[in-house]
Amino acid sequence: MEWFTLALRRYTRFSGRSRRKEYWFFTLFFALGAVALGMADLALGLYSESTGLGLLGSLWMLAMLVPSTTVTVRRFHDTGRSGWWLLVFLVPLIGLLGLYFMVKDGDPGANEYGPDPKQEPLAA
Repeated sequence: MEWFTLALRRYTRFSGRSRRKEYWFFTLFFALGAVALGMADLALGLYSESTGLGLLGSLWMLAMLVPSTTVTVRRFHDTGRSGWWLLVFLVPLIGLLGLYFMVKDGDPGANEYGPDPKQEPLAA
């Protein structure tokens, strides 16, 4: 949970690097929140079948748009790539390359985007 909150505390920072652990824990809690709020939408009658959206789930997705973007950009930075690589997820099949970089270990030591996050203390 602390890795999720770390990503939320750094939600406006596109600079720097994020470890795999920060990225994947953020992704896990993001997905768990989406599932829980989707179930709450169904239980409370807030889900619309015509749009395929629920009020609470939509608000969650909107609230997490910037934090998920920034943590992904910082994750690309950890592998030595520009944040513009985020656009690779928009291309079918080639987007799997982006997934590879999310799974790949970051560059050891400092790179052009900052110091190695594995060697830094956990801080915002």
